[in-house]
Amino acid sequence: MVERMTGQQRLVLAVAILGSFVSFLDGTVVNVALPAIARELGGGLSTQQWTVDAYLVTLGALILVAGAASDAYGRVLVLRIGLIGFGITSLAVAAAPTIEILIAARALQGASGAFLVPSSLALITSTMREPVRSRAIGLWTASTTGAMVVGPLVGGLIVDYSSWRLVFVINVLPIGLALWMLARLHLTDQRRPDARIDWIGAALCVLGLGLTVFALIELPAGGPPGPLWTMLVVGILSLGGFVWRQRTASTPLLPLTLFRSSTFASGNLATFFIYAALSLNGFVLAVYLQQGAGLSATLAGLASLPTTIMMILLSSRAGVLAGRFGPRLFMTVGPIVMAIGSLLLLTVAESFDYWWQVLPAMTVFGLGLAITVSPLTAAILGAVDADRAGIASAVNNAVSRIAGLLAIAAIATITGGALDLAGFHRAALVTAALLAVGGIVSALGIRNTRDE
Repeated sequence: MVERMTGQQRLVLAVAILGSFVSFLDGTVVNVALPAIARELGGGLSTQQWTVDAYLVTLGALILVAGAASDAYGRVLVLRIGLIGFGITSLAVAAAPTIEILIAARALQGASGAFLVPSSLALITSTMREPVRSRAIGLWTASTTGAMVVGPLVGGLIVDYSSWRLVFVINVLPIGLALWMLARLHLTDQRRPDARIDWIGAALCVLGLGLTVFALIELPAGGPPGPLWTMLVVGILSLGGFVWRQRTASTPLLPLTLFRSSTFASGNLATFFIYAALSLNGFVLAVYLQQGAGLSATLAGLASLPTTIMMILLSSRAGVLAGRFGPRLFMTVGPIVMAIGSLLLLTVAESFDYWWQVLPAMTVFGLGLAITVSPLTAAILGAVDADRAGIASAVNNAVSRIAGLLAIAAIATITGGALDLAGFHRAALVTAALLAVGGIVSALGIRNTRDE
């Protein structure tokens, strides 16, 4: 007999999905709005990169702080703070009169978003046990990852039939609903009395990511090489200092002991390659289909619909099967299938035809994504104790966002400085290579429970 969720567990799942949904949706819905933002506020490829990466810099850097805060002060409190902050900053982005103010508001929005994902996922892992937990994670993953792939469609419709500014206003409704549901939860916040926040480590992480990404974006754009190379070196050294700090701090943001588990370490390494590929593919596809193939924002968004459908149909089922048979097979096969889908994008030509050049690629890509994401999340969280769920989910989400951050920052280098057809093909090849490496890492490092 299949164990069913209680009413409170269903409410926890709904809150977790809504809380994460807005963060994931905002991370991708903006891609299809980039050409419209550039037309109204100005800027070229580098400002388009910054519109995405300003959000990802603060999100990736502070998500570890949010994970520690979730353990120290309680998941419900941290989630509530994140929801309120995200709603306010979303409205600020929508009202931005200049590209500089928009980029600054996006950075603040990313800081608020950092508090959403780890606390919402930790609510699931701390209130549910197997097999209900695997099923809930499958549903959470399907919904939140579905937000990543449906974002371009939603954004395209809004951009074409209204204004790109409403792309950010739509966050308010799910945030309000999540706050209302959160008030109905009969849940005592779990806190670890020994949890502390390593502010020095947080500063090194923010400095390292910020300087590194700034240099990666501005160097190909023709910025002054001397200062930019200095920034890159200082950024890399700061990231090294962050890792050293985590070895010596009494309460590290990134507990390196977590990586003693082969599954946790390999799962996060696979996450890095897979989510770098996802971010690269999402950005390049949304922008090229409009600026290169001449599609409207809506049609560019519709290009990802097959991926969305595959996620909705298969992701939850993949999570259940991974709970039964172990995640290694799924995490190996899924990225390889996604890589094949990416290679199919090499058929895109000057004489553009969506039905033969893009639809097959997106369908195969979606199949691989559905096979991958739920087992990946379940494997990583299942590799740690339940009381470390907050920091474990924070680490995994930080890895995924930092991977996307660096991939977007490197787009000019990958494409040769222009998103023309040749640049699009180069991006497809790099995406496929990243996904293949993710599958290989999973095959070599992931351990099924029965193997340990």
